[in-house]
Amino acid sequence: MTESYTFHVPLKEIWVKAVKLYQDGNRDSSTYFNTGETAFLESIGHTAQEVFDFAEDFVNGGEPDFETFLLVASLRRFYFLHVMKGDKSDVVVDTGDLPAKDLSVAGIDWLPRIMPKARAKLRGEMSDDLMYGCGGDRKFFKANNLHPAEFLAFVMQNFDNDEAIIDFVASGSKTAAHS
Repeated sequence: MTESYTFHVPLKEIWVKAVKLYQDGNRDSSTYFNTGETAFLESIGHTAQEVFDFAEDFVNGGEPDFETFLLVASLRRFYFLHVMKGDKSDVVVDTGDLPAKDLSVAGIDWLPRIMPKARAKLRGEMSDDLMYGCGGDRKFFKANNLHPAEFLAFVMQNFDNDEAIIDFVASGSKTAAHS
């Protein structure tokens, strides 16, 4: 296992490599990383596909940037190591398992979808066809004046409390409307 104090160093090297491979036209995430890099990702609760998704969106649209990737990855790592005690979940959440994209709660679009998606991200249960921080998620974060890591951290703290999460987002949305 990687040292906690320096885990971000190999993670940044992996990110830089993924961005370069994507820029060079490689679209096969299964070829991105060697055995050691893959073992490192697994040791922090990540997959090659998750890195690929962030690199792909960064190359194609300029976001999410490395800092956002690192913050989100840090929260997943923390949850994996300290809450899940390094035990990988056997559950896989597919796109069809999530609420529809056009649903809203408390007048907030996308919120019914992103709450279970954030939980799946924390537990490492997202299928390869899902990405926490995708374009739809980013639209939600911008509309509600939230950083992806800020939302993920709040979900981690209020994991089974939808009402608290809804209230948190609603209070931020009111702030965003007056910014």
